[in-house]
Amino acid sequence: MTEIRTPRLLLRRWLDDDLVPLSEIHADPAVMQNVGDGRPRSTGQTAGDIEAWEEEWDDEGFGVFAVELLGSGELAGAVGLSVAAEPDEVAGQVAISWRLGRVFWGQGYASEAAHAALEFALQDRGLERVIAVLHTGDSASAAVVDKLGMEAGGAVIQHPVHGYDLKVFGIDLTQYQD
Repeated sequence: MTEIRTPRLLLRRWLDDDLVPLSEIHADPAVMQNVGDGRPRSTGQTAGDIEAWEEEWDDEGFGVFAVELLGSGELAGAVGLSVAAEPDEVAGQVAISWRLGRVFWGQGYASEAAHAALEFALQDRGLERVIAVLHTGDSASAAVVDKLGMEAGGAVIQHPVHGYDLKVFGIDLTQYQD
């Protein structure tokens, strides 16, 4: 079982007991406003997300981690890697993403977890490059991307289904090691 410990967090694979707390996170419109179509997700959709993330672990050797607080054991959210399916400009590239419950915002958890996941991607899994695809107005995620040392690349692109503007950031192994 793949696990990563940071000073305050445990990044781990998904457990059956994670469905309810992740469903509660996914039910919050503020959390989901910059994810997918921007709408809250049902418990069934959340179960599908976890299943897809676990399949990606099996298929790719990486995936989205459950993020647990070391002190309390609470599920704070999800962070990790996935192969982007869309938009076409980034399809097939490995993207890092994160979403944490609102009560965990503003405490540095997203940056801490994303840094650990990025290091895992580039050092442990030997990936050459990782991208992040953000809504252009998502200033909180832009701050995380900045802390990761990711650089903006190219023009603003549009989501092919939902039509909102996206900005792509990236970092490769040589940039990360500098």
